[in-house]
This record gives sequence, structure tokens and C-alpha cells, in this order.
Amino acid sequence: MAVLKLTVNISEIDQLILKDRILDIDDFIQKAMIGQIDHCWSLMNTEWTNKLINDSSFTDAIPSNKDGFVNLVTGRSDYKNRTARDAENNPV
Repeated sequence: MAVLKLTVNISEIDQLILKDRILDIDDFIQKAMIGQIDHCWSLMNTEWTNKLINDSSFTDAIPSNKDGFVNLVTGRSDYKNRTARDAENNPV
């Protein structure tokens, strides 16, 4: 999978506000993203470990590494990402 490069646009005023409290804006953004990824991973891991354990039709081993686990989960026919879950729960 390709690396996703993100850009954040911050006005000069907002930069001044951030610099009042933060030493390095880029470092802060990088660490905030890592924290959010870790949080989402924890939620995904807990939710899907429970689903897999309780799925009587699933008889394979649950991968012990993150890459294998995510690939297993996202490859399942019953997997829906946030966009799909929102669309299913809030049809237009």
C-alpha cells in the first residue's frame, strides 16, 4: 500500500497561536497522528478479535502481528470501513 502524504494548511494567525504553546508544529502533528492511529488500532483490534472469536465459521488462526490482522479483517466480506458504516446507518 502506498504511503499517504497529508498536508495541513494553517493560517499565519493560527501558527502564531500554536507557537505560543508548541515548540515544533510539524512534530506535534506527526505525534498527534501517531496517537490517533494507535487509538484506532486499539479499537479495531478489540472489536475484531471479539468478532473473530465469536464467529463459529472462522476457524483460522488470528494473526499476532498488526499487518496480518488488518489484512485479514479488511479482506473479510463483512468488513465495512467508517464511510460504509455511516452510509449504511444514515442512508440518503
